[in-house]
Amino acid sequence: MGVISTVLGCFGFGFGFSAGIVIGYFLFIYVQPNDVKRSGLSNNTGKDESNEDIAKPIIAENTAKYKIDSVEFETLSLGSLPPTFQGMKVYVTEEHELIMEPSLKWAANPNITVAVKAYGLKATIQIVDLQVFASPRITLKPLVPTFPCFAKILVSLMEKETIKKQVASMYLWPKTLEVPTMDPSKASKKPVGILLVNVVRAQNLRKKDLLGKSDPYVKLKMSDDKLPSKKTTVKRSNLNPEWNEDFKFVVTDPETQALELNVFDWEQVGKHEKMGMNSVLLKDLPADEIKVTTLDLLKTLDPNDVQNEKSRGQLTLELTYKPFKEEDMEKEGAGGTDVIEKAPDGTPAGGGLLYVIVHEAQDLEGKHHTNPYAKIIFKGEEKKTKVIKKNRDPRWEDEFEFVCEEPPVNDKMHVEVLSKAPKKGLIYGKETLGYIDISVADVISNKRINEKYHLIDSKNGQIQIELQWRTS
Repeated sequence: MGVISTVLGCFGFGFGFSAGIVIGYFLFIYVQPNDVKRSGLSNNTGKDESNEDIAKPIIAENTAKYKIDSVEFETLSLGSLPPTFQGMKVYVTEEHELIMEPSLKWAANPNITVAVKAYGLKATIQIVDLQVFASPRITLKPLVPTFPCFAKILVSLMEKETIKKQVASMYLWPKTLEVPTMDPSKASKKPVGILLVNVVRAQNLRKKDLLGKSDPYVKLKMSDDKLPSKKTTVKRSNLNPEWNEDFKFVVTDPETQALELNVFDWEQVGKHEKMGMNSVLLKDLPADEIKVTTLDLLKTLDPNDVQNEKSRGQLTLELTYKPFKEEDMEKEGAGGTDVIEKAPDGTPAGGGLLYVIVHEAQDLEGKHHTNPYAKIIFKGEEKKTKVIKKNRDPRWEDEFEFVCEEPPVNDKMHVEVLSKAPKKGLIYGKETLGYIDISVADVISNKRINEKYHLIDSKNGQIQIELQWRTS
């Protein structure tokens, strides 16, 4: 059922979205609005000024050519009947693409009257029946696991339609109209490994406080990662702190990603002051080997910045990059959506990786503002989604990972939806829009759950969360 629901979901969204593009495209070709009455019209004959503006240059060119005195629209209405959908062929190929060929028909009831004057005579031409048949081919490719499930839409016509020859030559299959929806290289990226980081110590940090010593801590983040930064503990009054704290990061592109490190001086009041920064390129790390490195802390990551010549101390790390095994990467394809990926090497024996997707929420309502984001707290670790401003039905699609030393059969995950206060009008602070505590025992036994939960302390609010339990 998981595969069927996923395919139908992708198909439904893909068809609705792509059909809207095709119908809009044909309406753009055939239809100009006729229900807009502008103050510039001298009479109420039902003529559309915009239609006439388009037609005038064409009419003027041909009236001179054929010695016609004038051509005027006496009435111009394309009718009230919409296009109809008469069926569709669907193909799923081995090329990770979905091909749809809908059959569209438009039997319109127009009322178009054209008066032609030439040589002192007047002829009236009236169109009261118009039929348009269209057979487009819509291709969604490549199919990817990231919403909206495809990277671009290709539209072409299977037969010559009743449209201008130049339009037919542009879009008659195999020529296509391409509508990109996302970068396919980014859409299809999957986790390929895990980075183990031990923040060992810092030495010779520069004093930031006027009175007393600094209180340093380290923030760590993977480049191109939308997840919040991870942090070490704060070491009070210490310019040579020892941490020996471990962190894990999921890697999607070891050739381009880097581990970004920032050392801050914690302040009880006011903004925390940056003490230095540096980064480590993942491509410089050997696979499955522990690398101990000591980095000079810099003012900026600009190699030409003269401020980097001043000593700001050093940061010592132990780094281990563990790529996934090849067999764990072969989970793509039409049936791959129902397969739970394995946790990466380095996951604790007997434990696993709890993978969380915060999809969306509905019917949220704050007392003074509704700028929602979700906060997840699990086993003392806190993660947050992005903030979506002024939206009662936010869609986040944010993903998080929690590494577990053992199956968390007795643990609960606390999910709280909050509203961030707007920058303007600081009278009201952040608000709680509701919360839910989720027992993760079910996901341990079922491997995956995807549910909508009613938020506690919310009138009608709901949140949709997907959980996956991955073991090595």
